[in-house]
Amino acid sequence: MQSSNDRLHGAGGGPESAVDHRGAPYPPSSQGVPHPGYDDPWYDALASGWGETPAPRSTEGALPSTRREAVRDPGRIAADVYLEVQRSAAFQEVRGRYRRFVVPAVVAFLGWYAAYVVAATAAPALMARPVVGAVNVAMLAGLGQFLSTFLLTWAYARHARLRRDRAALELRWDTQELTRGARGGAS
Repeated sequence: MQSSNDRLHGAGGGPESAVDHRGAPYPPSSQGVPHPGYDDPWYDALASGWGETPAPRSTEGALPSTRREAVRDPGRIAADVYLEVQRSAAFQEVRGRYRRFVVPAVVAFLGWYAAYVVAATAAPALMARPVVGAVNVAMLAGLGQFLSTFLLTWAYARHARLRRDRAALELRWDTQELTRGARGGAS
């Protein structure tokens, strides 16, 4: 079976297995370090390096002194990471794609809804005009409201899947990796 983030699940019961380990507490590793457990509904596979035993740290590539002092306040580090991600070009691109779809879609849908309400109140003779048998223009326009809602929902889900989900998921993984790295692997 393959998860939503293109990582294969094995059948061996390990961290990459198809068994759902999200709610189960992790036993300590052979080095006595407990594995992190996450109660996240979007979490379906371990990120790169998560759930693995920690490797001994080397002194080369150590954090600069300003970062070492910031490690004492994990909340401040997380805020800095999230602000850095928010300012990134990748995040701005995802938000731009979202806005380029949502703003015109909302304007069009609200315009269509307002036209229906205005026509129903301002032109009752037009709305009462029969189309086929007992079906009149108002009934067709009302059913069109339902149809347009379903079409808009489908279009939004398709747009998100094709244009935003993968980039947003990559941003999420990057943010988690940056937060974990800034905290010294403690999160």
